[in-house]
Amino acid sequence: MSEEFPGKLNQLQRELPEGLVVDSAWLKARGYSAQLCRKYVTNGWLERLAHGVYRKPGGKLLWEHVVISLQTLLMKPLLVGGGTALSLHGFSHYLRREEKEVHLYGPEEAPTWLAKLPLPVAFHSHNSAALFRNDPIHFGLTSLGWNLKDNSHVSDDSVHGNSFRVLPWGQWDWPLTLSTPERAVLEMLDGLPTHESFDQADKIMEGLTTLSPRRLQKLLLDCKSIKVKRLFFFFADRHNHPWRKHLNKEAVNLGTGKRMLVPGGRLDPTYLITVPEDLYAGQ
Repeated sequence: MSEEFPGKLNQLQRELPEGLVVDSAWLKARGYSAQLCRKYVTNGWLERLAHGVYRKPGGKLLWEHVVISLQTLLMKPLLVGGGTALSLHGFSHYLRREEKEVHLYGPEEAPTWLAKLPLPVAFHSHNSAALFRNDPIHFGLTSLGWNLKDNSHVSDDSVHGNSFRVLPWGQWDWPLTLSTPERAVLEMLDGLPTHESFDQADKIMEGLTTLSPRRLQKLLLDCKSIKVKRLFFFFADRHNHPWRKHLNKEAVNLGTGKRMLVPGGRLDPTYLITVPEDLYAGQ
């Protein structure tokens, strides 16, 4: 065994937290050759999860380990959003598929190796730049060295662009970055009607009683999607939570013309979108 072998192993023990995931590019940048990685796997010091993907063995692999690794060690501008973020914020009783899907948003595609990991979930990557005009996703990412308590004096809006939250997760309180409920609901509505159902969206909106109108207004002004903005106000008017009266709808560009979202559905006369007939039942 070369003298480099134990020295690099000690370095790896320091730099790679137990259970987190890295790729071969991360290892190569730190001087770990493919041959050395194979030796580590053979000796049980690294676990190979997929081609070019490794972690230090340590308990059951969860999707949170993977996302935290992307956001911190691998420095990928991706965050948890949409229905997954709403579930983490406590709205899981309205969602049906959260244990099977993890929605990631960012200005770049998620690594293809996510689909090859031994996990019972499917990762879905979404282009955040297609939904928001001035998307500050890179402001939401942290590093494992970030002491969350030391940043408690900084307002959430100034750090995360009104869009993000950092939740401590796991035994070591690793930072998991996700959309605020205000941003997540717009991301979720973007999936209608192809990837999300109107019934699910309606139940989620019914439960969102404490959203921030100031944060919503900024996100709606920044949102590019006419469909998402019309859907949001349709559901907001339908449930009429206290925050609705503080939104300035006239300042939001809702476009012109009709949008057929549901073939054979009912045309809402206010927002000119077709929605399922059963949403009007009992009204």
